[in-house]
Amino acid sequence: MANVFKPLEWALGRFSVDMGIDLGTANTLVCVRGRGIILNEPSVVAVKKETGEVLLDGMAVGNTAKAMLGKTPGSIEAIRPLKHGVIADFDVTEKMMRYFITKVHEGRHWVKPQVVIAVPVGITAVERRAVIHSAERAGARRVYLIDEPMAAGIGCDLPVTEARGSLVVDIGGGTTEVAVLSLAGAVVSTSLRVAGDDMDEAIVQHLRRHHNLLIGEQTAERIKLTIGSAFPMEQELSMEVKGRDSVSGLPRRTTVTSIEVREALTYPVRQICDSVRGILEEAPPEISADLVDTGITMVGGGALLYGIADAVAEFLGIPARVADDPLTAVARGTGIFLDKLDVFSRVLAADEED
Repeated sequence: MANVFKPLEWALGRFSVDMGIDLGTANTLVCVRGRGIILNEPSVVAVKKETGEVLLDGMAVGNTAKAMLGKTPGSIEAIRPLKHGVIADFDVTEKMMRYFITKVHEGRHWVKPQVVIAVPVGITAVERRAVIHSAERAGARRVYLIDEPMAAGIGCDLPVTEARGSLVVDIGGGTTEVAVLSLAGAVVSTSLRVAGDDMDEAIVQHLRRHHNLLIGEQTAERIKLTIGSAFPMEQELSMEVKGRDSVSGLPRRTTVTSIEVREALTYPVRQICDSVRGILEEAPPEISADLVDTGITMVGGGALLYGIADAVAEFLGIPARVADDPLTAVARGTGIFLDKLDVFSRVLAADEED
């Protein structure tokens, strides 16, 4: 019977656009073979509160939905269906992935692509299966999973298939992935549930405690990106922040400096540094010898925080650098996987229920 379906399989593959997906807590990126990154949108969906239905016409997924965060009426809720890198709401995640896959295929619902999805290293077998099933229900023909640090290492052109150690730190929205890679596998790895969202929350709490000002997560993110830092700046900055006074309840503005924002970020940055240190202590001596020279490669949206590599290097005493275009490193790696599935098959976890 399997041979009967081969022509259909060939036809579906002939017209599909196979893709790699970095399914992140904060953002979802899609890389298509031969075309690079063609989609980069927030992992946010607006739904009707009473029914849980996604708003019509895909107008409440991604960028449009993120603009609604904290500004929706009582009948609508803008939510993030992934928490700490794993699926928290399966139905909404499926609808979000369906929207993105269909958008890449320009509305051709009948086309079923082959998909490589990057996932955190710490997720369970049950969570892996949930990602595969969600992607299949969203329209994927075949689904492969790849750990995010491995995808990032490939996307950054690190020698991950050689007998040589490479240390990747991927600071995303919900998790920080740390892994030492060698011979197409992770020698040691960990997934820390402290990342960009926790940095935003630290800024929110700082403004509330020290300025009596209540702000939302989008404002906190703007502060982080504009004047946030993990290491002293050559020229310290400041910016005006608007929010609601926690005492009077009225709208108000205040000025925040980069120095106080850096102090607010001290705890999450220190947790990330401690996590990297723990992995270094677990690494075999020969791998450690390699890392003295190769150092640490940092990727993910959190790597865009000013001075993060300097802070990590100072804390650990080995070189650290931010990869070129760190936000897209994982997605680029999934795209390379599509070109070399046979080469990288050892590090892929495929759905066996075909």
